[in-house]
Amino acid sequence: MGTRLNGIPPEPSGPGGGKPDFASTPAEKKAAAGTIENELEPDTKKAAEHADDSTGSAHKGFAGWETAAGLKTVADTWDQQVRALMGRLAAEKNALRGASGLFVRNDTGVGDQLLSQSKLNTL
Repeated sequence: MGTRLNGIPPEPSGPGGGKPDFASTPAEKKAAAGTIENELEPDTKKAAEHADDSTGSAHKGFAGWETAAGLKTVADTWDQQVRALMGRLAAEKNALRGASGLFVRNDTGVGDQLLSQSKLNTL
């Protein structure tokens, strides 16, 4: 294994070049969801508001010019992209929080199915 161009050694990889272990603990999922909720969502919202304020000021400064219309279009596009990003962050947060329960329910369901089909249950 060599060193990448950025000087950081490559991470070990599993089949297909991915990480060798796909699993993560419920605590890691909870922590990731917390990071989204407590850092990424508020910081994204703050950055969007800052950009809106700055663009709004520039829009007023160019009132009557074609530049103002261009800034309005850019601001509208920016707002759509921010809404899409916030929706994606919320979806990822909810998915992380729901994943642990999903795995547990799936394991329990498979276990129940196997138990119901086992001949050992009739002994």
